[in-house]
Amino acid sequence: MRFDTENAYLYHCTIMSERMPSLFDPLEFADKKRHIRGEIGFEQLDRMQDVLLDVRGAVQVDLAFSKQGRTGFVKGTLDADLTLECQCCMGPLKWPVHCDVSLGMVGSLDEADLLPSTLEPLLVKPDTSIPLAELVQDELLLSIPTIPRHPDCQFASKKTEEPAADMKRHPFADLAQLKK
Repeated sequence: MRFDTENAYLYHCTIMSERMPSLFDPLEFADKKRHIRGEIGFEQLDRMQDVLLDVRGAVQVDLAFSKQGRTGFVKGTLDADLTLECQCCMGPLKWPVHCDVSLGMVGSLDEADLLPSTLEPLLVKPDTSIPLAELVQDELLLSIPTIPRHPDCQFASKKTEEPAADMKRHPFADLAQLKK
């Protein structure tokens, strides 16, 4: 029987999707050209708990590790449907996320400066495992806006109208009354 490397690789990916690794060595994964495909529940993302209104759901993870020369790479995607809190009306805000992950593994900040602009640095130490949830959280947190809000939030338009009425008033009128 002939060994089919493509099917063996797909079989390996299927095994990985059933049980995502909690810790992994990025350099080892790059050396072995591993591929992680599966999902991580929001409840495993501790830094996301304060950002999300609803922690039910999961992030779809598809990450391929490779190596070129001495540099390891992580490329792939993260997909999730987050429920954030609108900062204007304080209501739920559905925020679909599709992150393209493009990381270059570096051992120092000097090495990070040498990476092409298309890659973000991932600082790793040899023979050190990192939590997969940390890598996923970092990418998701970068995709969330600083002030999440509905594009057509009714409260946002009311707030912008109020200062316009205040601008007609003289800003130092209250000081003039105090001076008397």
